[in-house]
Amino acid sequence: MKKKSLAIALLSLLPLGAAHAQTSVQIYGIADASIGIEDNDAPGEDRRTVISSGTQSTSRIGFRGTEDLGNGLKALFNIEAGVALDTGAGDAAGTFQRRAVVGLQGSFGTITIGREYSPIAAVAQSADPLGHGFYGSTLTGFGAGRQTRRLSNSVNYKSEALSGFTVLAAYSAGERQTSDPSGSLVGAAVEYKNGPLYLGAGYQQTERLATGDDKELTVGAGYTFGAFDLRAAYMEADPEGANNEYKFTTVGGVFTAGPNKFYASLHQQKLETGAKGNGFSLAYSYALSKRTNLYSSYAHVRNNGRAAFGVASAGGSFAPPVTALGADPSVFNVGVRHSF
Repeated sequence: MKKKSLAIALLSLLPLGAAHAQTSVQIYGIADASIGIEDNDAPGEDRRTVISSGTQSTSRIGFRGTEDLGNGLKALFNIEAGVALDTGAGDAAGTFQRRAVVGLQGSFGTITIGREYSPIAAVAQSADPLGHGFYGSTLTGFGAGRQTRRLSNSVNYKSEALSGFTVLAAYSAGERQTSDPSGSLVGAAVEYKNGPLYLGAGYQQTERLATGDDKELTVGAGYTFGAFDLRAAYMEADPEGANNEYKFTTVGGVFTAGPNKFYASLHQQKLETGAKGNGFSLAYSYALSKRTNLYSSYAHVRNNGRAAFGVASAGGSFAPPVTALGADPSVFNVGVRHSF
């Protein structure tokens, strides 16, 4: 009886809400694989048959959880690893390179620390006609000399929605000690969602060189009416230096009819050097259930004599060799995706 009374007394000393804290942890993922035909149109090279992972959505496994701290405050974490289903290996350097964060969430919004998606990545995803998957999606606008999608060593903030507006901000520390500039990135984005309407804009700046900063800009829009979902995005990256500016523009949409989804987009890529590539993408998805679907996609790029542009999907990119100027690549895939 004395032990029971002592336990009750100790519990009464805990902070309000601590005795009622609840923790939930979830294991989730996506398995996506396809068989495809790639033709880079380079002189002396033939088309090839490939098995690819993540054509519609990157194959992954992740762990996320929250703990209710009381008074509307929650602790959260998320670690997520990409998986290459064609080989069984990790899809990039770093086991949990897709996302690795811990943070707090409350009425003030959400703050995370770690490896996180950049503010402009949210705009690029929401404004993507291809659903941020398939070849030719806005993922084409990310990479070396283009925009920055994920931020290591970062502190990030996302506000709660207010009258349809959401604000995102991030600081990624370059962590340089003996050289200047710091390599640090600062970015922000604003999104507006009101019923069928979406608008978004984001800007990022990196202290990459002593002579100047790298600059990145993304704007996007979308509107849903009935079975049609129209999207458009403009992405611009301007690394410090001459003739480095890169632009990616896309417009298109999705038509949904029961378990069927039809995707289409037009896209253009340009460099300040005069290189230009015009392309289009078509895709079809059939839902076998809420978690499993079959899909097929085709993308083609027509480059001018100064360009060797390709296209990117959720699982990777495909392009001619940089020396094959004027080559017109195309890629066709048929695959299956399962989420869990």
